[in-house]
Amino acid sequence: MQPLQITAYTVVNALGRGIEPSFAALEAGAGGLRPCDFGEAGLDTWIGRVEGLEEEPLTGWLAPYDCRNNRLARMTLEQDDFAGAVKSAAKRYAPDRVGVFLGTSTSGIRQTELAYQAGDASSGRFPESYVYEWTHNLYSLADFTRRFLELGGPALVVSTACSSSAKVFATAWRHIQAGLCEAAVVGGVDSLCLTTLYGFNSLELISEAPCRPWDARRDGISIGEAGGFALLEKPRLEASPILLLGYGESSDAYHMSSPHPEGTGAILAMRRALDAADLSPADVDYINLHGTATVFNDAAEDRAVVSVFGARMPCNSTKGWTGHTLGAAGIVEAVFACLSIEHGFVPRTLNTEQPDPVLSARLLTQPLVQRVDRVVSNSFGFGGANCSLLLGRAP
Repeated sequence: MQPLQITAYTVVNALGRGIEPSFAALEAGAGGLRPCDFGEAGLDTWIGRVEGLEEEPLTGWLAPYDCRNNRLARMTLEQDDFAGAVKSAAKRYAPDRVGVFLGTSTSGIRQTELAYQAGDASSGRFPESYVYEWTHNLYSLADFTRRFLELGGPALVVSTACSSSAKVFATAWRHIQAGLCEAAVVGGVDSLCLTTLYGFNSLELISEAPCRPWDARRDGISIGEAGGFALLEKPRLEASPILLLGYGESSDAYHMSSPHPEGTGAILAMRRALDAADLSPADVDYINLHGTATVFNDAAEDRAVVSVFGARMPCNSTKGWTGHTLGAAGIVEAVFACLSIEHGFVPRTLNTEQPDPVLSARLLTQPLVQRVDRVVSNSFGFGGANCSLLLGRAP
């Protein structure tokens, strides 16, 4: 496939606001997880929470969109001069030639939770200030983003659970190749809410300790929140040296919430990403694993990775740093992959002290400092909605 250039990117997560604090934390070994202190959640678990969202409401013309998710979107768009890079692209191509393709799992559902709490118990009416269309609605995220950035191109939201903001890279590539736009803002935002905290708790998938991917004692995820964006366009000589080289998607539909135990969908996604980039497994320098720290997910991904890449490929999971940011996980980990290419630094897998001897992949428990040219980033969602991105340095 024809590569796309990643002209700009930004991220906000439990490690901090923007690229610099995130990378500094990865270098220093300073994780962002904390004991759960979100709202009225009474769960014994750890979360990756973004500081300050409660004190930074959307005001003025943005006020109708005010919810935790859109606050996090605005906060992210304001980092790393990302909005400035998009403005420059809009000048190059025209605002209606820049698309917006974003991922989320629950969008502004927290606003609906608050509306139920504040509603009239006798009539069942929500507060007049609550507007589903601009907050909870999945499309709210794309609508808010394109208005904030003053763009008029095609826009949509992908919601395929934990692969949502990885799949938008594929969506953008298809739109650009079809001539529907010249450039695209991709990414995703997912924010903390009671629905996901208690939902994963009901599935017995959250850990009482900070999550520890690939560890022999792993027992579940730590839920986090994050926002991330990237600007994609056809390569230009004067811009970023990082490219989207390929992507692979699959849907094994093995089970509503568990992957195929042999990792068949993950294998297909990774092989399709390699084929799209016309590369072999030996051309890849490391893999950012989906690495959720649940017993079955890690085991299935381990089998898949070893099947495609062998047991010597360096791998890590960054969810011990940020928590599992669900619909934002794809973009967060794509940004981390870009940082590894840019700086020649692969962070260790945080919190993992006793790698499971049953698993065979080469999990990094210490940082790896070396030149990184190509990275595979895996994102696997509920229902077998899988996506692997292949990112690399431009020649």
